[in-house]
Amino acid sequence: MHHDKILNKLKPGLYCVATPIGNLGDITLRALEVLKKCDLILCEDTRVSKKLLNHFKIKKQLISYHKFNEREKVEEIIKSLAQKKIICLISDAGTPTISDPGRLLIQECVNNSIDIFPIPGPSSVGAGISISGFSDRYLFLGFLPEKKKNLYNTLEKASNHGCTVIFFISPNKLYKIISDLKIYFPKREILICREITKFHEEYIRISSDNLDDLIISKKGEVTVIISENKNIQKKLIELKESDKKKIKKLLKTKTVKNVVEIICSEKKIQKKAVYSFCLEVKND
Repeated sequence: MHHDKILNKLKPGLYCVATPIGNLGDITLRALEVLKKCDLILCEDTRVSKKLLNHFKIKKQLISYHKFNEREKVEEIIKSLAQKKIICLISDAGTPTISDPGRLLIQECVNNSIDIFPIPGPSSVGAGISISGFSDRYLFLGFLPEKKKNLYNTLEKASNHGCTVIFFISPNKLYKIISDLKIYFPKREILICREITKFHEEYIRISSDNLDDLIISKKGEVTVIISENKNIQKKLIELKESDKKKIKKLLKTKTVKNVVEIICSEKKIQKKAVYSFCLEVKND
């Protein structure tokens, strides 16, 4: 009895409810309670969400809310929330707003001082990282950009972080960027997760240098996790004595920025290495 009383007192506001990424058994007890008690459920694809809700015998008004109609729907949702309604936001799978629509709504709730509550649960990012064996300091890239220029820019930046890198991609696109991954992430361990928590779930562990041998089903989407770069610190230290002398000399007449440009245009040395040494000299 006491238990029910607490649950009946759901505060009004927006509830960001995580739903299973495959296995329906991963729904939480709290998620079910909130979905049963709310006034309205916002979902990406009503057909996908109906399957989930029917399975748990939940009958609710569903409103389709996806990246193509996000802007026009926000105003009316905010109005309902202002009238103290309880609204749930769910995505087709996993935790809403992470590489899924909903951020606009969250921002509007913040602007209008409407309470937002997370109902945590399944997330392919957390799931993948947990079994990777790589560093738990990770950089999440979401879906990789389509345009080549943006893609290279993203991979370049990611490769310079000393942490694990994780992103979503379709298998077809993954095959197309194998050569890029080999260039930007040499000698790294990679974990490719497909169909996480589902019957045909598959986890492929492969070194980036062997990616040409990758064989993977073309269905669905995959989560790719690249191990942290353990060599970043080493790379930074490799300034030769002759380089150091030259830097010291240049610093007498030039700015740090200019020195970095001059040295790096002559030699393939990481900008960060030159920059760090310049700062050391300046601070002495």
